[in-house]
Amino acid sequence: MQFYIMKKLNFPGFDFSFKSKENKTFIFDPIRKKWLVLTPEEWVRQHCVQFLLKIKKIPYGFIQVEKKLNLNHTEKRYDLVVFKPDYSIYLLIECKAPSVNITQNTFDQIARYNSVLKSDHLMLTNGLNHFFCKMDFQKGLYIYLPDLPVYISDK
Repeated sequence: MQFYIMKKLNFPGFDFSFKSKENKTFIFDPIRKKWLVLTPEEWVRQHCVQFLLKIKKIPYGFIQVEKKLNLNHTEKRYDLVVFKPDYSIYLLIECKAPSVNITQNTFDQIARYNSVLKSDHLMLTNGLNHFFCKMDFQKGLYIYLPDLPVYISDK
């Protein structure tokens, strides 16, 4: 079996399950419980999933991956959200491939998604650079953070 080797990312080393089929490499997503074609963006997304599970200790049931979002009568897909025990959204994550720079356009994209989702925190990453923000909805501000705060679940 030959696998396409992806770029080393700015995350701890995580264990992933891979398989090869019809000259494509697949990675297993433990949240969606299915095999996905390994693309550079999926590589970043799966690192984020492991970061949430292993480093931030977020329970599986509170993480949702790639779901539809209706934004201005247009169907979009967000990458990851983390729910709080009351089912409001604690964290919205936007993942880009490592070759994609995080720019104002990327911040604008996650801000548009968050205008609907109302997440408390945002994470933007291309796997190499990570940006964390806490939302201040009353003042309409992003408060940049060095890392995500500890997730507290009463379940």
